[in-house]
Amino acid sequence: MTAPRTPRKALGRLSLPERTYVADALRTETVGGVLLLVAAVAALVWANVPGLRDSYGSVSDFHFGPGLLGLNLSVAHWAADGLLAVFFFVAGVELKRELVAGDLKDPKAAALPVIAALCGMAAPALVYAFVSGTGGGSLAGWAVPTATDIAFALAVLAVIGTSLPSALRAFLLTLAVVDDLFAILIIAVFFTDTLDFAALGGALAGLLLFWLLLRGGVRGWYVYVPLGLVIWGLMYNSGIHATIAGVAMGLMLRCHTREGEEHSPGERIEHLVRPLSAGLAVPLFALFSAGVSLSGKSLAEVFTRPETLGVVLGLVVGKTLGIFGGTWLTARFTKASLSEDLAWADVFAVATLAGIGFTVSLLIGELAFEGDTALTVQVKAAVLTGSLIAAVLATVLLKLRNAKYRRMTEDEDRDEDLSGVPDVYEQDDPAHHLRMAALHERRAAEHRRLAAEQEAARRAEVTGGAGEGDDRPA
Repeated sequence: MTAPRTPRKALGRLSLPERTYVADALRTETVGGVLLLVAAVAALVWANVPGLRDSYGSVSDFHFGPGLLGLNLSVAHWAADGLLAVFFFVAGVELKRELVAGDLKDPKAAALPVIAALCGMAAPALVYAFVSGTGGGSLAGWAVPTATDIAFALAVLAVIGTSLPSALRAFLLTLAVVDDLFAILIIAVFFTDTLDFAALGGALAGLLLFWLLLRGGVRGWYVYVPLGLVIWGLMYNSGIHATIAGVAMGLMLRCHTREGEEHSPGERIEHLVRPLSAGLAVPLFALFSAGVSLSGKSLAEVFTRPETLGVVLGLVVGKTLGIFGGTWLTARFTKASLSEDLAWADVFAVATLAGIGFTVSLLIGELAFEGDTALTVQVKAAVLTGSLIAAVLATVLLKLRNAKYRRMTEDEDRDEDLSGVPDVYEQDDPAHHLRMAALHERRAAEHRRLAAEQEAARRAEVTGGAGEGDDRPA
């Protein structure tokens, strides 16, 4: 007879290697997210303080770079097309790792985050199209509210100090990885107007050389960094958004280990590049992208203009309902069941948190309304407003469950036998139970010693009291 199959748990406890990877990745993203918050606030101050706002425009519009190569770009343009290529390179490595060693490797396990991410992109687009369409606005910005900013979301978690369980953090991270993939496809397909086939052919040839060098085992940053810059420049001149070069190179890295390797090349390079992405590239992009002029009138227009209202409702309402609905439908119509440690309120809170769409939303907003400076600025203000509302709502919802989360993380981290591995991951290891038995025996012996000492002290006290010579019984 075969043993009955255990129902698969949606958002259940991660394996120890996956938990370690998620913890390391999110630690860097959280620090980067705090820097991102600081950069966004600095941009808003710089762009709105009367004595500084002119210098913000001057610095953002300052052009430099080799004009003969078609790369004489403004500072803001370099940040959006150049620095974000580093961000998308890391996204490509993350996606490749998830496909070969993470949650996306198993189609059954991948179904939940993939469907949730797809629904979390489709619903905001539909909300935007409905609101903007019925209000007589432009439909060009349908893709603006579809993206989730993982660094900003984790920065919110860091600020409110929540002990979000590793399963929910991994779900949020995987959601963002899939989200990034589809955002890249949206940028490549819908925001490419003209193609320079010669430059595109050169970029593809460079990517082929990049892949052949990796396959041949060639090592050295001095080979890949110059080649990567050439590929990026050719991709930019081809008419396709240059960040696509970053994700393409990230996807080519090998993310599975071979005999004798502790970490794959993809993991090693991601470990080196992620701090550069989270700590420098994304905050600098935010600094030169989030600096919009704010006033009472402009903020009021966010809720009255159909395009901007569509962005706000897409992020706050569309993202939440899309991700929560996709997760519920997956659990409802598959054999997966929600982990007994979690409630649907937790999924709803994380879905609300995913409504923070900062980096990629700002980028898509610039691409969608290119040429209309006034509307681009208003859409950026809408992205900031929607992200702020989503962050506040998620903070309230997560705080209500924070005591429960704290108990869960304490259980996940408990290591009573001091083996260096949390006890929950050693329940099938006989050596763990032997260590625990020895630990309990030592504790029992200590309690017996204390009991004996206290009993001896009590008897001595009673004996001493009996010899006092008064009329009271001993």
